[in-house]
Amino acid sequence: MSMPLCQHNLEMTTMTPAGLIAYSTALTVAAVIPGPQIVAIVAHAVRSGYGRAASATAGMVLGDLIYLTTALAGLASIAEAFSLALLGIKWAGVGYLCWLAYRFWTSPHDLDVAESGAGQSGSAFVSGILITIGNPKSVIFYVSVLPTVIDLREVEISDALLLLLVTAVILSAVQFPFALAGARTRRSLQSPTMMRRFNSVAAVGIAGAAASIAFREQ
Repeated sequence: MSMPLCQHNLEMTTMTPAGLIAYSTALTVAAVIPGPQIVAIVAHAVRSGYGRAASATAGMVLGDLIYLTTALAGLASIAEAFSLALLGIKWAGVGYLCWLAYRFWTSPHDLDVAESGAGQSGSAFVSGILITIGNPKSVIFYVSVLPTVIDLREVEISDALLLLLVTAVILSAVQFPFALAGARTRRSLQSPTMMRRFNSVAAVGIAGAAASIAFREQ
């Protein structure tokens, strides 16, 4: 009889299809609910094009995978021990969203013509990780919801790899289309008036997302 992942036995078994379906369904429902991540993705796409939005989205997916890995490895107690560090990451994400809102509110009323370079893509990637890790919605899902659909004590290495793959696929399938849609919407915002309206709406939306993270209990 194989031992669960948290006991570090390399013997592998297969998770039940029911458990995988339950997890996939719960993750899909959580992912499609609008939140700070979707707001940031669309804002990046409309303002700077698909490249920067895709980098931010990839960072967000990685942030979720970090949370999932932590939960599967049984490190929730360790995470609690570093609650101050997690709180710092949360406020770093809030600070970034506030800065992004300020940038949209005060930016020129035209589009960034050039696609983002390597440096901008890298910063967008890191910001995506921070937004996800600082988002209480992610904490709630992986700490509270995940154990209700999957018995983490019985997860094997093969199960963990499968869950990581499924998570990456589902989140990519949900979030990357928002980057594409935002990039396409970008083409219709050619006039300064339309861009000014978008910048104002985006600034308010991003500021609201920052507030929802700041004032939501973890």
